[in-house]
Amino acid sequence: MSTIETGANVRLANHPIARTKAVAVSPLAQGSLIISIDSLATVLLPSEKGRRCDACHTIPTSLRKCSGCASFYYCDTSCQSMHWKTFHKRMCKHFNRYTTSSSFQALAAHEKMDALLLSHLAVLVPSQEVREEGSSALAVFMSLLPGSVEVATPPICTNGSPPSPETLRFLFSRFGNNNFAMHSHFNTFGHGIFPLGSRLFNHSCLPNAAAKYIISPSHPPKMHVVALRNIDPGEEICLTYVDPALLQSRQQIFELTYGFKCRCSSCIFVEGLGHIPELPSDPDGVARVVRKLREFVPASSHELFSKTKKLPDELLCIFHESFLSRISETFSNASHDGPYDLALDVGETMLQIYQLIYPENYPQIGLHLLEMAKTGWNQVVSTGSSNVDRPRKYVKQARQILLIIGAEGDDGGPLKEIQTLEDLLNTQ
Repeated sequence: MSTIETGANVRLANHPIARTKAVAVSPLAQGSLIISIDSLATVLLPSEKGRRCDACHTIPTSLRKCSGCASFYYCDTSCQSMHWKTFHKRMCKHFNRYTTSSSFQALAAHEKMDALLLSHLAVLVPSQEVREEGSSALAVFMSLLPGSVEVATPPICTNGSPPSPETLRFLFSRFGNNNFAMHSHFNTFGHGIFPLGSRLFNHSCLPNAAAKYIISPSHPPKMHVVALRNIDPGEEICLTYVDPALLQSRQQIFELTYGFKCRCSSCIFVEGLGHIPELPSDPDGVARVVRKLREFVPASSHELFSKTKKLPDELLCIFHESFLSRISETFSNASHDGPYDLALDVGETMLQIYQLIYPENYPQIGLHLLEMAKTGWNQVVSTGSSNVDRPRKYVKQARQILLIIGAEGDDGGPLKEIQTLEDLLNTQ
């Protein structure tokens, strides 16, 4: 434990069940940067290749193509040189033959991402077996625990002196439960290995911190872990490993992928519900559920898990994953094309569900409030109304939440949209 360098705001401490836990060294205010973490290796989604720089992942006005393989793209010579020295020199002349091989093409889409990430990681590992502890990102990765289920190692892009099969198995066994989906404006653009993030933070379905990704020209992406609420000294700092809205399937994901059973208050509550019925199929039945929900849970409540014994049976269906997906689709369609009254009504129901299943200040709540604000503005424009109280309320709440996580990823994004919308509302 002593070889892991953390930061001024966080330290490792003993945990009664898990390996260790990350705890706050001193009081942390919401929005505080807890720690900045370097990436070890990253790869872009296929949809982002040729759009983003393969080294720093920014979106420049123009990209230069690698003249050797014509498969990697860079902002400039600085990024190309950085990526060449670290990774690409050992992969360039083999890459196209590798990606067109039958063994690679036979992989599923997510397996191809794993194979590419493993290929990048493999070039960092010397041919001799590496196991020593240390503070480097590679040494921290080597110290991570393997996944609970052994998965066949995918083929890698060989570079003349690849690691031994044993070392590749050793590396890959730490993949499934230790990779991160990198996002910009909360949309995934690639996958990355951030070893210190994996080593430090345990999971909670009600996390008090969240990860965001910093993209800057000529530098590999970084992970910033930010406090979602005030955190006391000695309090454990947790991230969520999956979307907390996966109320029914998340426990299976934890056990199969991570090898543990989550016992946070959210999971204990859901477990206590027993069988969760599906949503009524008739519109009147759905309307009755929505009315009951609004009676039971006032807007802006985050107190679901103190209401375990009071939850009416007819509300159990709101915890079925199909309920949220169904009303989300309705909201998305109506918020763009109308009727806007329907969108706002359904959006209020979604907001209540989000406030029940997500922790306070969770970014998804802020993003939904922003969509509600834009829908309210569309209604104002379409009706010629001068009453902007509703969209103004939503955009104010969205700003309060999204400012906590702060700017991330590419330029623009939700905070820029909020500013634009506030300017429009101020003209009324």
